[in-house]
Amino acid sequence: MKLTELFIDDLERERDKTRRAVEAVPDGRDDWKPHEKAMPFGRLAGLVAMMPSWITMMIDRDEFDVAPATPQPSQFSAPKTGAERGKTVEDGFAGAKKALETTTDEHLMKPWRLKARGQVVLEGPRHVMMRDALMHLAHHRGQLTTYIRTAGAKVPSMYGPTADDPAF
Repeated sequence: MKLTELFIDDLERERDKTRRAVEAVPDGRDDWKPHEKAMPFGRLAGLVAMMPSWITMMIDRDEFDVAPATPQPSQFSAPKTGAERGKTVEDGFAGAKKALETTTDEHLMKPWRLKARGQVVLEGPRHVMMRDALMHLAHHRGQLTTYIRTAGAKVPSMYGPTADDPAF
């Protein structure tokens, strides 16, 4: 099996889980956080919703600086409703699938770098960095479900039933 096919299969399995998680976030609670050190609910939900688009960026670009010396205006506006977050997820996964369909395994072997203020903080073969990005998505999606539970909303099923969604 080609790496591109493996990644597309992974995306197919993770898309619905991610969409269910971001759509379960109660609207109007963007500033809420379960702890003073925690990320605000809306920021976390927006992050999870847009993370699938990282795969496209990692295919199209050789590096990304998360904190450039000269800040660039964001091209991303955080979605505010469950429907907007769900659409962001769908668009991100669709873009990632298209990027994977038009790239090669050879390209996925090439290096990719994550920078902060111009300094390389992570570097590795593109396919390894992309796998890490999918793991990072799963991490933040799990974090989001704990926010959902703590906020008193219903937690959707991901890899099996939940107390709120027993029909898996």
